[in-house]
Amino acid sequence: MSFESLGLSAELLRAIRKQGYTTPTPIQRKAIPVVLQGKDVLAGAQTGTGKTAGFTLPMLQLLNAKKPPRRGKRPVRALILTPTRELAAQIKESVETYGRYLSLRSTVVFGGVNINPQISTLRQGVDILIATPGRLLDHAGRGTVDLSRVEILVLDEADRMLDMGFIHDIRKVLALLPENSQRQNLLFSATFSNSIKELADRLLNFPVLIEVARRNKTADNIEQKVYHVDKKRKRELLSYLIGSQNWQRVLVFTRTKHGANRLAKQLGIDGLSAAAIHGNKSQGARTRALAEFKSGKTRILVATDIASRGLDIDHLPHVVNYELPNVPEDYVHRIGRTGRAGNDGEAISLVCVDEKKLLRDIERLLKRPIPKVILKGFEPDPSIQPEPIQKRNNGRGRGRSRNGQ
Repeated sequence: MSFESLGLSAELLRAIRKQGYTTPTPIQRKAIPVVLQGKDVLAGAQTGTGKTAGFTLPMLQLLNAKKPPRRGKRPVRALILTPTRELAAQIKESVETYGRYLSLRSTVVFGGVNINPQISTLRQGVDILIATPGRLLDHAGRGTVDLSRVEILVLDEADRMLDMGFIHDIRKVLALLPENSQRQNLLFSATFSNSIKELADRLLNFPVLIEVARRNKTADNIEQKVYHVDKKRKRELLSYLIGSQNWQRVLVFTRTKHGANRLAKQLGIDGLSAAAIHGNKSQGARTRALAEFKSGKTRILVATDIASRGLDIDHLPHVVNYELPNVPEDYVHRIGRTGRAGNDGEAISLVCVDEKKLLRDIERLLKRPIPKVILKGFEPDPSIQPEPIQKRNNGRGRGRSRNGQ
């Protein structure tokens, strides 16, 4: 199947060709025709599947077919909500890339940066607004954005937004929009939980269900391994693996912001260039860290779960869970950073005795065991007893910033 067969306009096909794409991904093949028909969608698609283009392309076509008013300020006709700044910026780039031959205007608003330039752009009028919930509500409270004429609503990575405690903000945003029946609603989620189902029931009107992989399933092209190791030797083992196997680009996950900072510093002492990225970092610092990682200047990027959302890194061969996540679904999100666009990937988890229950929960979610490895010289001490893992808020729920992580 080709993009030409999906019913996309000549302008969009030209933009797609300019990017070098010839064949749509499974989520694009399924989602684009349905969205073009104006139907609501509940889509289960993991990161790296091309889901952003799956809603961006048909959304652009629908908006372009209905021209904005010639006089007066352009109303916001499409709203895309995302959980993080990085994902919002990535979607904005996608909208610009595919809409380069259209006359539509778009902008992105998120926290952590000066709000005044955003206000200036919104006052000029835009067709498409990409936003994190907290900053969007800041604008609504200031009266700098009007959402009463939104025709298309997209919730991207809705599961992550709920995990981060955005459900109340989402409800406030929905109250600012036209009635459900007066707009098209698209909900994309990598995993389906009861909370997602409840949100879908409230938001969607007779939606078309689209799935491109089994729910909560990891990609088959990602090789997963668990290394059993004592907690105090994790950093030593990580440095050994990176050095002995000559890994040049590694994304490492920790549970907390403080842990990310500490690990990045320790890896630097080991002679490995590393940077930390998390919600307490300024947007400028996060952008620089990501750019240096992509360019190869920095070898290791240490991230928290929230900060990792929306990271779009081509050919990332290795993901390491320095600490297992408290929420099993986060494991799926984490390792989905590698093995993208059909490339092979490797996901390594360093598991101490404290984390055995977390590992069991992950394997129960995946419905299969993950291969275990005990590396000579790093054998765990069997006399060490497990200690409870403190579950920190880490930016979710009540403790999160209104700026949007």
